[in-house]
Amino acid sequence: MAIDEKKLEEIFSQYPAKVKRNRKKHIVIRDPEQARQEIEANTRTVPGIITNRGCAYAGCKGVVLGPLKDIVHITHGPIGCGYYSWLTRRNKAVSEDPKKNFLTYCVSTDMQESDIVFGGEKKLARMIDDVVEIFKPNAITVSATCPVGLIGDDLNAVAKAAEEKHGVPVMAFNCEGYKGVSQSAGHHIANNILMDRVIGQGDWEESPGKYPINMLGEYNIGGDSWEVERVLKEIGYTVISVMTGDGSYKDLKNAHVAELNLVQCHRSINYIAEMLETKYGTPWLKVNFIGIQSTIDTLRNMALYFGDPELIRKTEEVIARELAEIEPVIDQYKKICEGKTAFCFVGGSRGHHYQGLFAELGIETVLAGYEFAHRDDYEGREIIPEIKLDADTKNIPNLQVEPDQRRFKLKISPERMEELKKQIPLSYYKGMNVEMKEGHVIVDDLNHYETEEFIKLLKPDIFASGIKDKYIVQKMGIPAKQLHSYDYSGPYAGFKGAVKFAEDVAMGFVSPTWNFTTPPWKNKPIIEGTIEEGGCSKC
Repeated sequence: MAIDEKKLEEIFSQYPAKVKRNRKKHIVIRDPEQARQEIEANTRTVPGIITNRGCAYAGCKGVVLGPLKDIVHITHGPIGCGYYSWLTRRNKAVSEDPKKNFLTYCVSTDMQESDIVFGGEKKLARMIDDVVEIFKPNAITVSATCPVGLIGDDLNAVAKAAEEKHGVPVMAFNCEGYKGVSQSAGHHIANNILMDRVIGQGDWEESPGKYPINMLGEYNIGGDSWEVERVLKEIGYTVISVMTGDGSYKDLKNAHVAELNLVQCHRSINYIAEMLETKYGTPWLKVNFIGIQSTIDTLRNMALYFGDPELIRKTEEVIARELAEIEPVIDQYKKICEGKTAFCFVGGSRGHHYQGLFAELGIETVLAGYEFAHRDDYEGREIIPEIKLDADTKNIPNLQVEPDQRRFKLKISPERMEELKKQIPLSYYKGMNVEMKEGHVIVDDLNHYETEEFIKLLKPDIFASGIKDKYIVQKMGIPAKQLHSYDYSGPYAGFKGAVKFAEDVAMGFVSPTWNFTTPPWKNKPIIEGTIEEGGCSKC
């Protein structure tokens, strides 16, 4: 075991007593002998601690809404908020109609001091008028920032009036940055309104093709969704909509006709998955397209759900063809990666998903965690009934849906549903902890201080995380793999994505850059002592 409770205490010893009590609940050393190891999550970060988390606005506009290409997304607030959430995650999109792809635009009301004093509603209304006149989008979203909430601008009233004036859907999202403890609150707010205002508004009653599916929680970073869709369409699936990478208002409206929802990022979109099951009877399957074996398992689970022998045969055919193509290529990178260790601290489900891909390259993940997870992302969905709702959680509207009288339809019989649940993760996510090895560290909301201390203790060969901590880690002489936006690279999903990831990681290891960087601790002596006069009698 590379780390034990004593070493953890040394890290905690630098904290004030109150902070120490708090952080101890967020860190677990994996012990498979224990039936359950509880970890605290989705609680406020202690003020003063440098966290990697984002705000509710970032989760709503930046993560969930931002990739929808045929919608103009207005940030009602300071220009910095708009810029921060402007495609920094490299969500790629193409459109059949070039005039209906607005992802390259950053639209903000650019609130100034006078707007804070006298209110920004009139400015927002003029902005919506301009957007309709210039872009003629399929829909408009308006996302609130912190100052908007503080001065009390009524986004819903402005949006409603604009919608009546222009005849274009205008959706207001009260996702002020302070609305929750992290970006997770923003995901929930976005899920609620997309479900309430968009999904089911289309006029389709049947899917245009066989095996219709929705892909939920896939944001097409670096082209991930395109690589996954390539394989799915080759097998014969009909992708109704993607939520939300390369997604559109036009497609989301008809998401109700799918017969299965795939959940890639559990944290950011499980709310919609649950509501789709309740309202339309569409089950959801937890999937993982990161890593070769995970992709294979997911494809086989999907085929098993539909149960068509021809689909199962085609699935195996495509898997065999893809493996034959990538295995000779990826083997050369394994030779470079074999025997190394990694930290994997990312948001959503990536902290979990990438561990499998690292393992396939011979890299062992010795520390992992999430930025904004809830307990069920670590411990599995069975603990959801035990999670106590705090004031921050209650601050988010809880949208309740009921079965659609006209469109609700059981996609599979209850008996088959129960049978499948024993074989595949249908309406279930087991969480990350169960796959962590003994002695490995699980950290929720890893902060700057703990990052440095764990690196000194465990000395990983690579650190996979986000943009905020990347450069600090690189200055410590550790290669960093940025998994929020992939920097300039990708895709990393699916079969060919795994090869691209292996290539990038191997390239990081062999870069001569690290010969010119010395981690701070390497300049410190391993043992320190003093020499005193008095001879052996004082020894």
